[in-house]
Amino acid sequence: MKKYIILLCAFLTVLPAMAAQDSVKMAKKEAVKSHLKQHFKPYGFIRNYFAFDSRESISGTGDLYNYQPKDENWNQTEAEAAASGVERQDLNAVSTFRFLSMTTRVGLNIVGYKWRGTEFGGKIEADFYAGLSTKGAGTHSLSGVAQLRLRQAYLTLAWDSLRMNDKDFARVDLLLGQAWHPMAADLCDAIALNSGAPFGPFSRTPQVKMDARLGKYFTLTGALIWQMQYLSTGPDGQSAEYIAYSKTPEAYLGLNFHTNGFLLRAGANVLSICPRHTGSVLATDGVTTVTVKVSDRITTASPFLYLQYKKGEFSIKAKTIFAEAGEHMNLNGGYGIKKVNADGSYEYTPTRNSSSWISLVYGGKVGKQEDKHPQKLQGILFAGYIRNFGTKENIIDVNGDGKFGKEEFFMPRANNMNQMYRLSPTILYTIGKFQLGCEYEITSVQYGKGLGADGLAKNDLHWVTNHRVQLMTKYNF
Repeated sequence: MKKYIILLCAFLTVLPAMAAQDSVKMAKKEAVKSHLKQHFKPYGFIRNYFAFDSRESISGTGDLYNYQPKDENWNQTEAEAAASGVERQDLNAVSTFRFLSMTTRVGLNIVGYKWRGTEFGGKIEADFYAGLSTKGAGTHSLSGVAQLRLRQAYLTLAWDSLRMNDKDFARVDLLLGQAWHPMAADLCDAIALNSGAPFGPFSRTPQVKMDARLGKYFTLTGALIWQMQYLSTGPDGQSAEYIAYSKTPEAYLGLNFHTNGFLLRAGANVLSICPRHTGSVLATDGVTTVTVKVSDRITTASPFLYLQYKKGEFSIKAKTIFAEAGEHMNLNGGYGIKKVNADGSYEYTPTRNSSSWISLVYGGKVGKQEDKHPQKLQGILFAGYIRNFGTKENIIDVNGDGKFGKEEFFMPRANNMNQMYRLSPTILYTIGKFQLGCEYEITSVQYGKGLGADGLAKNDLHWVTNHRVQLMTKYNF
């Protein structure tokens, strides 16, 4: 009996200690949950597109990222058709349809960390895109695997309440990592995957960016930018080697003005790349060529302007850029060779393109509103226009074939485009976290033939139009 009494006393002694330990464990668990909830904000969406095109187009990401309709591709000339008795056909006048969900996205915002006077934060964001594909007899790469890709990954440091004078304070934010290019960060409201490109810059890049808020209305932005996914073009196609050999990051400087729903951004970027690091010279025998190191370089500058105004259920956005080259920002551009030097180096001249867009949004709550499932119906209108002004200086015929082709004129997309416009009305219906959108997109391009030394195709001017209708479903989380 004495033995059982001793065991009971021991149990009663240990029980409070065990309860205390469980309480500590629970408190630690709740503290971890609270910490994660306070500092880590996961987000993302599951998105599907159903798209119809009336003709073949230049596009990417499973044909969802639409640039422009392809030029005419006649199977025979009018004379040949008359002789053959076979109908003359434009082989690019073929309609297509697809639906894909590979633009689904996941992300994590890291916020709320502070040490002394420094705030720390960060973001990691990824989505799916068209992976390795096998082309069949057609022109579309729709088979293969959707692969996860990095969109954004950066850390931020911020210093607040930096005194400027007796009344005004400054705030400085520093971003390091992969993020939206400063000229591409303000996107239009279209639901299309291209977000208005190529009518406006579209690029996410490695960068070091500083935003200095100077008082109540102005913010100064400066950035040094590298290239990763969106690249400059050159003799070897689009590649990161041109900026790597230049050893010079792209530089951006801009000023922002903001007040009462109005935002104005004005800025410019300067890019200097080396299209080649080796060339060839003729030996003294006049026959043998020798490979030598060269210092080819082309430097371009592109200014832009962005306006935004929001009030109630209405918003308007507009952006315009006058780009030299600009293909590294998904714009229609490139450059050509203007001179061949005796030391084997080349001199270059960029294309000049004016690209502009405007988007308007209007809409508010509809029907009965519930806290968990608010409803909203919005109307969106997007309009864009591009004008190609040709090269800054004349290009030369390097290989002497009487044409200006890939050997002397570097442009990732159609180099015979003179102008282009797009109109895109959209209806977007939101129920809580679910969205349903329907968009009609008409894109029309004026093509020409006979590329001249000024980088313009002026002969046989003709318009080619694609009609795209797409339905989007999206669930945000």
